[in-house]
Order: sequence, then structure tokens, then C-alpha cells
Amino acid sequence: MSSRLILASTSTFRQNLLKKLSLPFTCISPDVDETAQENESPQQLVERLAIAKAKAGADKSPSDSIIIGSDQVAVIEQEIVGKPLTHANAVAQLQRCSGQRITFYTGLALYHKQSNTLQSAVEPFHVQFRTLSDAQIEAYLMKEQPYQCAGSFMCEGLGIALFDALEGRDPNTLVGLPLILLSEMLRAQGIEVLS
Repeated sequence: MSSRLILASTSTFRQNLLKKLSLPFTCISPDVDETAQENESPQQLVERLAIAKAKAGADKSPSDSIIIGSDQVAVIEQEIVGKPLTHANAVAQLQRCSGQRITFYTGLALYHKQSNTLQSAVEPFHVQFRTLSDAQIEAYLMKEQPYQCAGSFMCEGLGIALFDALEGRDPNTLVGLPLILLSEMLRAQGIEVLS
């Protein structure tokens, strides 16, 4: 691979996902304001932020870099839900999720700095939650403490026990980096994962 691959993210979850592709990469912090704009849909928000992160990463990268930006939101009853940050917020989020079908939107951007080319897309993923009791919610939160995770769960851990069903093209999307879509974008830049 002649270009440097850079992940514009400090998320250990995204870093671990990208390692699955067995490509050398480095990480940088994109330092992007993630505040939603007025009347912005969840899809518009995550795509805009993924692009902003990729371009912010480019500002800190060598000219031969290809930068990956990604952003994700959870949507419950047409409302964007962020990271809970506190136990009380996580309880409230999971109570809202109980018995509901939740959609996660993950924006992905791949920016080639030298040629100034950009690819971006939004990948949806749906989660059907089981009906959860307050005791089950408390037990889960005590064990996993997912306070930095949108939707208040970690599907790569015990959070999988909260669900009845998952629906989407790529389960990696739920964790925050759609690898099937990323592989397609990399191939369009001449980078073959299986070479």
C-alpha cells in the first residue's frame, strides 16, 4: 500500500474493528464539534461529521494519506440519542429502548488527501430490544457500565443479551465502523484488502 491509512478517531472500538482488515494504519484525534445543526436529520448529521473528521484528520496528516472518518448516532422514536454519560441517563435510555426497534446510523467518509477525492455514505443498522425489566437494566449497567456508548449498551459484550434481533448488512456497523462499506471505498482507491 503506497498511501498511509489514517483513522481519524480515538475510539478503541473503531481501532479494533479496523485491525480486522489487517492493513497498517495510524490514529489521530480529529477534534470536531459534534453538535447537530438545526433541522439536520440523523443521516445528514453522521455523514457531515464523518466528512468533517476525515478532513480534520487530513489537516494533521502527510500528503499521501487516506483518512477514514466515522460517526454514529442512535435514533429512538425519531429522536437522536447520544452517549448517556451517567447511570441515570443510561437507565432512562434503556427503559425507552425496551421492546422497541432502534436504528443506528453510521456515517463513513474516506478522504484521499493528495487527489482531494472524497467518498461518503451512511449505513443503517436496526436493533430490536427485548422487553426489559428495571432489574435487568440495573444488572446490565452494573456489569458493563456503557456510559460512553450511544444507546447505553455494548453489543460486542454483554449488551447482546438485551436484544431479540439484529438487522443490517454489516454487524460491525453497530459497533461504529462498517467494514464492508469501508472495504468497498478502499477498493475504489486502489487498496485491496485481500492482496
